[in-house]
Amino acid sequence: MPHVLLIEDDASVRDGMELVLRRHGYGVDTAATGEQALALLAGERGARVELAVLDLMLPGMDGFEVCRRIRARSATLPVIMLTARGDDSDIVTGLEAGADDYVVKPVTAPVLEARIRAALRRAEPSARQGPDADLAGLVIDRAGLTVTRNGTPVPLPPTELRLLLELSASPGRVLSREQLLESVWDHTYLGDSRLVDAAVGRLRAKIEDVPAKPRYVQTVRGFGYRFGPL
Repeated sequence: MPHVLLIEDDASVRDGMELVLRRHGYGVDTAATGEQALALLAGERGARVELAVLDLMLPGMDGFEVCRRIRARSATLPVIMLTARGDDSDIVTGLEAGADDYVVKPVTAPVLEARIRAALRRAEPSARQGPDADLAGLVIDRAGLTVTRNGTPVPLPPTELRLLLELSASPGRVLSREQLLESVWDHTYLGDSRLVDAAVGRLRAKIEDVPAKPRYVQTVRGFGYRFGPL
């Protein structure tokens, strides 16, 4: 049974989401503040959490900082952020903080559950087809699902790892944002390029020598991205 940590300060929203998730077979822990959530993750109960659903507008420590601290603690825990507004600035900041996906409140039960299932699938070990890559210091082991840069392991969250595996499976091939949304995020129902662009930015910060001048994950303006190197 997948176990979810729901971080939401509004008691009515939190109780409603918890009820929906339990009815769909999920185990659920809840927290009303970021501080409570981080304390839970640091304790024994944190070991069973497989995914966090995180509201951005929390009292005290806001969701952006909570997401950063979760990501600093764990590179692999999927995080879906909840935002009451569809403002680009909130969404982009949350994604840059390390969130894997987002939903805008109010969210229907089928959409939330679908997003959680997709995030959990991304977290499952699954090597993409294609050869291993050993390119000027960047080594991608597709069987072992590991990445090293200049001999140093690079821990990647599931979304960023799957993005890198998807791009590097066909070096030189241009993949559109829509293709990446479908293959990496399983978003056949939402064409939101912000997810792709934010994940590319986080990935470049970890694997590129100069992220502003990427050698590996290259932008093809007007089309999408391709895997190098130059």
